[in-house]
Amino acid sequence: MPVLELWLGDIVTLRKVHPCGGYDWQIIRLGADIGLRCLKCQHRVLLERPVLERRVKSFVSRGPDVGAERGVQNSRSLS
Repeated sequence: MPVLELWLGDIVTLRKVHPCGGYDWQIIRLGADIGLRCLKCQHRVLLERPVLERRVKSFVSRGPDVGAERGVQNSRSLS
């Protein structure tokens, strides 16, 4: 299974709602653990990469590091 490409600044929608009621999260740290910040309440969490890959529903927007040379389109869904 290919690894999901994540970039700093990406905004993702997760499958489960956060207790504050928010679904959208911004990626703020990359590595073995992925740092996320809730866009509604600003809460920060760390998730292991395989856990995050299962929970991501779609990309709301891609970070500024993603350029046209990588062939990535904005607002694409993970189907």
